[in-house]
Amino acid sequence: MPVTKGDGGIIPASTPTSRPRRVIDVSVGAQTHGVRHNDAMAYPESFVAPMREELTRLGVAELRTPADVDAAVKAPGTLMIVVNSICGCAAGKARPGVALALTHAVRPDRVATVFAGADLEATDRARGYFTGSPPSSPSIGLLRDGQFVWMLERRQIENQGPLEIAALLTSAFDRFCVPEAAAPRPA
Repeated sequence: MPVTKGDGGIIPASTPTSRPRRVIDVSVGAQTHGVRHNDAMAYPESFVAPMREELTRLGVAELRTPADVDAAVKAPGTLMIVVNSICGCAAGKARPGVALALTHAVRPDRVATVFAGADLEATDRARGYFTGSPPSSPSIGLLRDGQFVWMLERRQIENQGPLEIAALLTSAFDRFCVPEAAAPRPA
């Protein structure tokens, strides 16, 4: 079987892929064990269910399919999409920050979530609406009438605590989640 070199590993050329694969070699001494990580493989639901629940119990809607994402984006008003993740900065920073921010008087009309590493196609579709922002998880995007207006990327989340994340979110809510007539005018 023909093979192609990957990043430090070998992938059979006949392997079907819908998404790019990343190859990780696990070495012990001089031996390489060629363990492959497939980016297109979702985490088991039993792993992500408790992390989903942290947001859904706050009233955050799950967007599990690309059609769910499209329908949410097409609805009028403001929409916050949380790209949830299994990582520690989602657990200790992003989700608690979102929970705090949702107690603010001004908030998006709708709040939804996709789960990176679980809802693969839905996450890809949501990221497609975040024009100009690189894919990252966790991350939080804000749309107004279907137009992308604001983003909090992983690089901004991982060096903040929940209180700082909530402050960033509520500042964005105050700026983008008020009726257009009441929104501050640029100077």
